[in-house]
Amino acid sequence: MGKQVNQKLKIVGWVAAGAVAGALTTVQLQAVARGSLAPLPLEELQQLAAVFGMVKTDYVEPVDEKKLISEAISGMVSSLDPHSQYFDKKSFKEFREGTSGRFVGVGIEITMEDGVVKVVSPIEDSPAFRAGLKSGDLITKIDDTAVKGLSINDAVKLMRGEPRTKVLLTIFRKDENRSFPVTITREEIKTQSVKSKLVEPGYAWVRVSQFQDRTVEDFARKVEELYKAGPLKGLVLDLRNDPGGLLDAAVALSAAFLPENVTVVSTNGQLADSKFTYTANPQHYLRRGGPDPIARLTKATNGALKNVPLVVLVNEGSASASEIVAGALQDHKRGTILGSQTFGKGSVQTVRPLGPDTGLKLTTARYYTPAGKSIQAKGIVPDVMVDETPEGNVFAALRTREADLTKHLTNGEEAKAGEPMTDAQRAAEQQRDQEREQARKRLEEESKKNPGQRLVPEFGSDKDFQLQQALNKLKGRPVLVSKTLTERPEEKKEN
Repeated sequence: MGKQVNQKLKIVGWVAAGAVAGALTTVQLQAVARGSLAPLPLEELQQLAAVFGMVKTDYVEPVDEKKLISEAISGMVSSLDPHSQYFDKKSFKEFREGTSGRFVGVGIEITMEDGVVKVVSPIEDSPAFRAGLKSGDLITKIDDTAVKGLSINDAVKLMRGEPRTKVLLTIFRKDENRSFPVTITREEIKTQSVKSKLVEPGYAWVRVSQFQDRTVEDFARKVEELYKAGPLKGLVLDLRNDPGGLLDAAVALSAAFLPENVTVVSTNGQLADSKFTYTANPQHYLRRGGPDPIARLTKATNGALKNVPLVVLVNEGSASASEIVAGALQDHKRGTILGSQTFGKGSVQTVRPLGPDTGLKLTTARYYTPAGKSIQAKGIVPDVMVDETPEGNVFAALRTREADLTKHLTNGEEAKAGEPMTDAQRAAEQQRDQEREQARKRLEEESKKNPGQRLVPEFGSDKDFQLQQALNKLKGRPVLVSKTLTERPEEKKEN
C-alpha cells in the first residue's frame, strides 16, 4: 500500500448519525495504511470477476462498470450488520456534514410510516418550517420520485442538495384529508442540539438532542447561564430520543459531571486500534486542542456541577453516545438514571477513506461502560423505571431498538443465531408483538380523536410526566414508578 504510515489520524469519532438522517452508528474516522493484507480467497475472487464479466457482456443492456463495482462493495458491507456501510461520493459528503450539525436541505426530522416519509418535526426557522410543514405530515413524492418503497436514507438523499436549489414535495395532511405540493428552496440548516431552562427556582432542565461539533460548547454556555441565576439544587439531563453523535462530545459531557481521569467508556475489538479506554480527561475529548469548554464550565460554576444532584432521563430512543453518558454516570453512581431501557447501540464503527471522496464504515469493536458491561442489543437499564405518561408507555412499543434490527451484533452473551429460542425468549417476542399491535391501534384512535395534535407531551413542558417525576426524585418526594416496565430479557439474534 505504498509508504508505511504509523501514525493513526483520528479525524473524528462518531457515535451516532443524526435524527435528520435517521441512522444510528458509532464511528471513529481514521486514515491508516497497512503494511500487508490478509490472504485473499483467490477462487471466490475469480468467481466474482467471472460474474462481473458475464453481467457486462450478457446483460440485456449496457451497464455502468463503476456502478456495478460500487453496488457489489455496498452489498458485501451491508450484509454484515445494520451499521456497516460503503459511502459513495454523495453519502460520504453527507456523513461528514453530519458531524458539524450543518447540512444543506429542507430542515425536517423524519421517520418512515407505512412506506412513506413522515415529518416528526420541522427544524425551527428552516425552509420547511417557513413553508408551513407540520408534525405528522406525510411526504408521498420528492420531485418526480414516489416515496413508497424508498429507504429513509434514500429519501434523505433526494431532499438534500446544493444551496438555493429547489425541491418539490407532495404532502398528504391526514387531518385535512388532502394532498398538496410545496416547493422548498434548500439552504444550510444549523441544528440546535442543546436546550435548557430553569423549570423552577433552583431546578434546571438541560436537553441534549444529539452529540454534534458544537454540543459541548453549547452545553457549557447554557449551563453557565443557568448558574448565573443562582446555585442549583438539582439538574435534569434529558437524553430521551437522542440518537447519539460525536464520541468526544459524549466523553466531554460525562467529564462535566465526573471526577477527572475516571473511566468513561472503553472499546474492544480485533484490531489493536480498537482497544482503548476513554477517561474524563481533556486529552480524550479535545480533538483539535484549543480551549476546553468543560474546564471553563467547572471554573465558572466553582466545581458545583461535579456535585449537583442529578437525574438523567432516557428512553428507547436514547442510543449510542447517549448510552455512553448514561452508562458512565450510572456506573460511577453520579446520578439517577430514570425512564425506560435504552436502544442498545453498543458497537463501534471505523470510517476509513477509500479515496478522496469515498469511504468505508465498518464495525470494528464493541464499547463497554466503566463497569465493563456491554450494552449492545441490551441498552442501559434505568435505576428507576418511569412511564412516559400517567397512562403508561403509550407508544413506546412502536420505537425500534437495536435488537429489532436485522443482523444486529450480539453482546457476546446472547443466544447465537441458529440456536432454538428459549420459552422466555419466545414469550417475550409474542408479548412485544401484542404490545406493538395495541400501540398501533391506540395511535390510530388517538389520531382520529385529536387530529394534528401532539400525542405525547413535549419534552420539557409542564405536561412532561417523566420530567415531573425527575423533579420529585431531586426533591426527595415520591416518584410514580412504572407498574409494567421491567428489564428486557436477552434477545435471540436473527439472521
